[in-house]
Amino acid sequence: MFQLLKNDISINFMRWSKGAFLLSALMIAAAVATVSTKWLNWGLDFTGGTLIEVGFEQPADLPQIRQSLEANGFGDAVVQNFGTATDVMVRLRPRDNMNGEELGGKIIEAIKSGTGQNVEMRRIEFVGPNVGDELAEAGGLAILVSLICILLYVSVRFEWRLAAGAVLALAHDVIITIGIFSLLQVEVDLTIVAALLTVVGYSLNDTIVVFDRIRENFRKMRKGSPAEIMNASISQTLSRTLITSGTTLFVVIALFTQGGQMIHGFAMALLIGITVGTYSSIYVASALALKLGITREHLLVPEVTKEGEEFESMP
Repeated sequence: MFQLLKNDISINFMRWSKGAFLLSALMIAAAVATVSTKWLNWGLDFTGGTLIEVGFEQPADLPQIRQSLEANGFGDAVVQNFGTATDVMVRLRPRDNMNGEELGGKIIEAIKSGTGQNVEMRRIEFVGPNVGDELAEAGGLAILVSLICILLYVSVRFEWRLAAGAVLALAHDVIITIGIFSLLQVEVDLTIVAALLTVVGYSLNDTIVVFDRIRENFRKMRKGSPAEIMNASISQTLSRTLITSGTTLFVVIALFTQGGQMIHGFAMALLIGITVGTYSSIYVASALALKLGITREHLLVPEVTKEGEEFESMP
């Protein structure tokens, strides 16, 4: 599994490329099947609903408010501070059998009975599903446009085979993350879209570091097959990849466990995306470029003939 190449220990990652492709294909197929059957659990940002602003005399206890609402049949309510510690915003899914005033009254009564405080309702609004549809479309377009821009950038910066490998690996990360969210029915809101875009940027940065070393080694190492050079390049950047991913995951795990309900989904998306992205940077992106037939000649700098040389070489 280990071989000595240019005085460096090189791990034969490409040896496991077929197994990695099979695993990735199974995960993507499972993700597509899950999304097709269970779809996504869209949050209020996408489905629309009722927004209620509530004022307290003293700083609000958000966990206590959530418990009181859940006890009164409003377990889907999203509760968060709005401005100061005494201002609270409650968001709920649409209720077909209840108008806005009736719903607001029930929410106020549930909060009063659960907290024992005097509560003032300051504003109540209804957000229609049309706004949610526009947000869903804009979020999907943002991810798609980012992948296309990445494809163009890497094609110019490196080579189209590497660009294809990078973009397919990024799509691989996003699809698997979305599939896990569909499987667990985690509520998807705008913070999840932001997390997916963050995962795309993080995974791309890791992949670019590996590709830069691959290009450098293709030009420096005159001996060795493309697979051996890729193994050496990934091995040389492996410590950087693991240290960066490890330190980032420490922070994300802290957010996931201690960050509270409001950023739980965001932290979960980062946790899954960074883990899958690290795997794809090592086993998927480079292996895909290798399968597309990349060779040393594709990455060599073309020689530029100096002006007049062609005339000097003529008989």
